[in-house]
Amino acid sequence: MGSLKIENIRKSFGHVDVLKGIDLEVEDGEFVIFVGPSGCGKSTLLRVIAGLEDATSGEILIDGKKVNNTPPAKRGIAMVFQTYALYPHLSVRDNMGLGLKQAGKPAEEIKERTRIASAMLSLDDYLERRPSELSGGQRQRVAIGRAIVREPQLFLFDEPLSNLDAALRVNTRLEIARLHRQLKATMIYVTHDQVEAMTLADKIVVMNKGQIEQVGSPMELYNSPQTLFVAGFIGSPQMNLIEGAKLGDATAKNVGIRPEHIQISKTSGTWKGSVIHVEHLGADTIIYLQTDFGPLTVRLFGEHQYNVDDVLYATPDAGRTYRFDDKDMIIKG
Repeated sequence: MGSLKIENIRKSFGHVDVLKGIDLEVEDGEFVIFVGPSGCGKSTLLRVIAGLEDATSGEILIDGKKVNNTPPAKRGIAMVFQTYALYPHLSVRDNMGLGLKQAGKPAEEIKERTRIASAMLSLDDYLERRPSELSGGQRQRVAIGRAIVREPQLFLFDEPLSNLDAALRVNTRLEIARLHRQLKATMIYVTHDQVEAMTLADKIVVMNKGQIEQVGSPMELYNSPQTLFVAGFIGSPQMNLIEGAKLGDATAKNVGIRPEHIQISKTSGTWKGSVIHVEHLGADTIIYLQTDFGPLTVRLFGEHQYNVDDVLYATPDAGRTYRFDDKDMIIKG
């Protein structure tokens, strides 16, 4: 069991309000990711859940029990940090089992739990090595293994892949996804990387300025953003956001269209633009146009040959555009 309920959580540092009334429910076994720009409050919220920071007000319930005044070690959680936090003088085996040893668990139980975690993470060949003898990806797997042996109700991940290179991030991301399926555990994960969020999460919590902007599945957020912030934050390349007045739309403050929902022609179309840059990515071609209303990004699938200063015409898919009012909320209908 590992359900979580957060009710009106607020956190202030002096006169600065970092969390401004957070309400959230996480079901047992869900993989939930907090995502948002730096300073949005996502790591602070994770630390409040872990008990590493005290909430200014509000309640935190794990499996229905209020834990505001419960020490971190007794909340039934295990946390994986960005910095690994391994003891350099201990072997992989001893790093993984240290928490259990400190908790007074029997040696045979520690050995068995370590064996199981090691097998899950393919660490059997490294158990006698020290952290300095491991790669960054291997160290992160040890940190995850240390969490697994505790058999927590909640796994908390604080940007665990930030220190890894691109290839290792992909591999470790796959391992975390596999572990979630295997353990059927509740996981809460903080990242600024929306690719991690879109590929790992059952549910994404988009945060901005200490508040929740929207909660939903990855594709719900991608296809049905409810606010201008979510529309601009989710998706890569970023959604094109154009002032409504520049398009002759008097009822919308902004009009949004994703780069992949625009067609290109050399002869005719809705908007005329000049190519200012082209990115050839193999599977995709990203074209940046300068138009009368400002820059426009177009994503074409496959390889396409266009050059800087080419004059092109762009036509948006009318059924895939988004319109936002002066409060940055989606206009329905």
